[in-house]
Amino acid sequence: MLNACGQINSNQNSIKKTTTMENVISKPENPYYSNTDNTKLNVSDTEWKKVLSADLYAVAREADTERAFTGKMWQSETKGTYYCAACGLKLFKSEQKFVSSCGWPSFFEQENKNSVVFKDDNSYGMKRTEALCGRCNSHLGHLFDDGPEPTGKRYCMNAISLDFVPDGVTSTTGNLETIVLGGGCFWCVEAVYENLEGVKSVYSGYAGGTVENPSYEEVCTGRTGAAEVVEITYDKSKTNLDEIFQVFFTVHDPTTLNRQGADAGTQYRSAIFYKNENEKKVAESLIAALNEKVFSNKIVTTLEALQKFYKAESYHQGYYQNNKNQPYCQMVIQPKLEKFEKVFKDRLKKK
Repeated sequence: MLNACGQINSNQNSIKKTTTMENVISKPENPYYSNTDNTKLNVSDTEWKKVLSADLYAVAREADTERAFTGKMWQSETKGTYYCAACGLKLFKSEQKFVSSCGWPSFFEQENKNSVVFKDDNSYGMKRTEALCGRCNSHLGHLFDDGPEPTGKRYCMNAISLDFVPDGVTSTTGNLETIVLGGGCFWCVEAVYENLEGVKSVYSGYAGGTVENPSYEEVCTGRTGAAEVVEITYDKSKTNLDEIFQVFFTVHDPTTLNRQGADAGTQYRSAIFYKNENEKKVAESLIAALNEKVFSNKIVTTLEALQKFYKAESYHQGYYQNNKNQPYCQMVIQPKLEKFEKVFKDRLKKK
């Protein structure tokens, strides 16, 4: 990984001016998060550990490095703004990004002189320059001198350390809503919702168990009570809860108890984790209608009050996109995608 992080890319980029993005990301579990507040933070690692997911904490506070080519952002050319995933500070614009061969999101310039700060890193017997968030001092990645013009710099960032907001999102969080769903393997469900118009982000994770911030290995034992789930953030002006649920009941079998195909266990249960009574009522109404008119076997989808969503390890995020040639992706995920694309062909994101 460390050798790959030093690869050279000769792509050329030009600087363009963009308008300032407003605060559009909501992280109620993190009281230090803001896209508009630039005030320096002095928060202990003990406190950060309470509000950050385990994998983000490992990178941001312990200077861990995610595996190359596993993040969703490294080859993305979507226009928008990148923020610190720990505190929300604006770090980069898409016009400052280039697709590098290193496998991590790469930028040739920072958003302003205070957005990223640096210190010497002599770990692993190497002399490198560590890049840190200018507001919360979280580890972002490293700075190298092998980037494109006009700076010749390459900010090699961990994708998990970044939040991304595409251009065109000009409202505050008022139009954005989240829902947590479990429909078997989270790789499958994530891949589907990534393509639904109005969905802003999809993250694989865990919910519904008794173990705080469980690992994938712990969840796979079936003893934690947690289910593999996805957290979907969607724009209510472009889609709605009813459509989100319709997709959910189309792309998985809600009548098989604790099983989706060969994936068996309570961690693969069909579940809707509601955070308010409206979500629960919409789900109950749709389930009743489907039981009456569509499914011959009774729907066994559980309705569970959401206690907390735990984001899964970084290598699970965007799994289908990063592993399309794997047998599981071709034999299990691809058919679900094809069914979704056929049924909801008028609701697909424009490529």
